[in-house]
Amino acid sequence: MTSEMHPQRWGDPAAAVALPDTARGLVELAFGGIRDTSAVVAPAGELPSLDDALLDGLRAVVGTEHVLTDTATRALRTRGKSTPDLLRARAGDLTDAPDVVVRPGDAAEVEALVAFAVEHHLALVPFGGGTSVTGGLVARREGFAGVVSLDLVRLDRLVAVDPVSMTATLEPGLRGPAAEALLAEHGLTLGHYPQSFEHASIGGFAATRSSGQASAGYGRFDALVVGLTVVTPSGVLTLGSAPADAAGPDLRQLVLGSEGTLGVITSVTVRVRRLPAVKVYDGWRWPSFAAGSDAMRTLAQAGLLPTVIRLSDETETAINLADPDSIGAGGDAGCLMVVGHEGEPASVAARRAAVAAVLTGLGGTDLGEEPGRAWEHGRFHAPYLRDSLLDVGVLVETLETATFWSHRQGLYDAVKAALAGSLGEGALVLCHVSHVYETGCSLYFTVAARQGEDPLAQWAAAKAAASDAIIAAGATITHHHAVGTDHKPWFAREIGPVGVQVLRAVKDSLDPTGVLNPGVLIP
Repeated sequence: MTSEMHPQRWGDPAAAVALPDTARGLVELAFGGIRDTSAVVAPAGELPSLDDALLDGLRAVVGTEHVLTDTATRALRTRGKSTPDLLRARAGDLTDAPDVVVRPGDAAEVEALVAFAVEHHLALVPFGGGTSVTGGLVARREGFAGVVSLDLVRLDRLVAVDPVSMTATLEPGLRGPAAEALLAEHGLTLGHYPQSFEHASIGGFAATRSSGQASAGYGRFDALVVGLTVVTPSGVLTLGSAPADAAGPDLRQLVLGSEGTLGVITSVTVRVRRLPAVKVYDGWRWPSFAAGSDAMRTLAQAGLLPTVIRLSDETETAINLADPDSIGAGGDAGCLMVVGHEGEPASVAARRAAVAAVLTGLGGTDLGEEPGRAWEHGRFHAPYLRDSLLDVGVLVETLETATFWSHRQGLYDAVKAALAGSLGEGALVLCHVSHVYETGCSLYFTVAARQGEDPLAQWAAAKAAASDAIIAAGATITHHHAVGTDHKPWFAREIGPVGVQVLRAVKDSLDPTGVLNPGVLIP
C-alpha cells in the first residue's frame, strides 16, 4: 500500500525540509521579514457520516476492512493540494470531508459500487493520489445521501505488457514510481514525470490530461493512451481497438480529462518506450525570455525537440528555482534553459550536437551540465518549498495556461500584469515554459507575496484577475492542471454555450442521476 501524504502539507512527511538560508534572506528582503504562520488548528466537531445500513451495504461489496470512516483517513481525502486547500486544512476546516472512504479491489467491485451509489444516490468521488490543485476532489454534497471517496489504491497492478506493440496495460491506482518500477522490470518506461510524479496515479494522469516534464520527448499523457476501460452508471466502456481509426469521434477523448465525472477508469493501456541508457541535462543561457522562447519555437518547428526543454524567465532565473538549495542566489543570469536528452548513447550524442548547434547559432550560451543536474536534483522539490514559505508568512501558488506562438508575448504580459496588479507592491511573479509544440507552448506562473489577513481571499482575487486575462487573450484556462471546480466559470467561457451543452448531454447520458463527482468540471 502506498504511503499517505501529509494532511496539511505536500508529499511525504519525512521529506519536509527547512527553508534554505538563501530563501530566508529573500523573504526578509522582499516581504519585510519572517513571520511564523506554521500553526495548525485541529479539526473541531464531528464529521458527517453515513447511516449504518449504507455502511453495511458498502462492506458487503468490498469487505469491512476496506470501508474506512476514521477521521485521519477521511481528512487525507478532503480536497487536494492547492495552496487554498492547504490553508483550509491548516485552519482545521474539514467541511468537504467524505462520509466514508471505500477501497475496491478490482473492476467488478468498482461496478458494484457505482451501482450502489446510483441506487442510494450517493456522490462518488474517484480518488487516485490526491494531488489535485484545482478543486477536483470537492464534490457537491447538496441533494445526495452522502459523499463516498472511491479510493482506487488497491487497483495497483501491471495487467499486461505487449513488447511487440510496445504497449502496457496498467490499473488506475498505480502511483508514478510504482508504475515505472514495474515497467522497468521489462526494460520499459512510460517517461511521464509531472511534478506530482511521486504521489499521483495512472488514473489521475488520464483523468486530468497530465503533462510530464519530459513531454517534448515522450508526449503528454493523453497522447500516450491507446486504450481505456471505464465503468459508468450506464455500463462499461471499453475503448481503443487500434492505434488509430476513423470509426467516428474518438470516444477515448471523452474520458481523458473528464476528472471522474463521466466514469471510473479501471484500466489504461499506454504506449511505452525502452528504458533510456543515457540521460544528459544541459543548461543554456539566453539574454531574454523572448529570445529563449524563439529558440524553443525554432527547435520545435525544425523537428529537433529534445526530451526535456524548459525555459525560466528573468525573475525565475534570478531567484534560481532550478536549485532549491540556492534560492535567491541566481544573480543577473539572463534566462536559464534546461535541455535534456534521453535514449541510446549514439542517438543522444547526435541529437545533443544538432540541438547545440541550433541554440548556439541563435545566440544561446552553453552553461554545461551543472545547471541541468541541479534541475534534475530538485525537479520534485518545489511543493515542499511552498510549504516552507507558507510557514513564514509568504503566499505561494501557481497557475498555468497555453497559447499559440504568435500570442505568447501578449499572454505573458497580460497574466503577469494581472497577478502583479492584484497582489500589489512587493509581489514576485515568475514564469517558465515547460511544454512545447510546433504551434505553441505552455506558460507556468508562480507567485509569491506577503500573506494578508485573509490569504484565501487574497489568492482568489489574484487567480480571478489572471483567469480573466487568460480568457481575454484567447488562451486556455488550463494546459495540464485540469478544470476541477476552480476553473469552471472560465472553462464555460472558453468552450462557449454549445460546448457546455455537449458536455451536459454526455454527462446526462453516461451518469443520468449525476452521482459521479458532482459539481466538478461540468459547467
